[in-house]
Amino acid sequence: MSDNPITGEVSNSKLAAVFPAQAPAQAAAADLVEQLGFQPAQVKLLTPDTADVDIKLEPEGGGIWRTIVLAHLKLCVLGALAGAAIFAAMLLAGIPFVENSPWTAGGWWVLYGAIGGLFLGGLVALRPDHDRYIQAARKAVAAGRSAVVVHALSMTQQQQAARFLAERGADVTRTL
Repeated sequence: MSDNPITGEVSNSKLAAVFPAQAPAQAAAADLVEQLGFQPAQVKLLTPDTADVDIKLEPEGGGIWRTIVLAHLKLCVLGALAGAAIFAAMLLAGIPFVENSPWTAGGWWVLYGAIGGLFLGGLVALRPDHDRYIQAARKAVAAGRSAVVVHALSMTQQQQAARFLAERGADVTRTL
């Protein structure tokens, strides 16, 4: 299960480890499974001959709608609650407009909070942190090098894999 409650994705933490040749990349991928206990489905090897690079980089592509809906829904609710908290603080502070029109002020603060949450949900769904990871793997494959892609189930697992692969001479690029 994922350690990120916002997106609900199985693997939020990904990394690409670029190796100069296929043999060390293949050995490192096998060692990740054998020595660190990663599941074979979590570790993918990309070589210049790999046909489905994008699917191996982002295997949950079909589930992106789930990520989009969950991120927007959860952050919209959190934003609305934050707006309600701001309204309550203003009401307790005795701000005249809020005291004179509590329904209007409360409605606007909850609405503004919900809209802010929706904006944050959009940012989370865009996953801008994945661009570096995807570009590093694509450039490596296009240049004739190989990459080991790891779909970690937690940040701890990602850090373990990054350390393990860096010790074997890989250039590691991680998502946040």
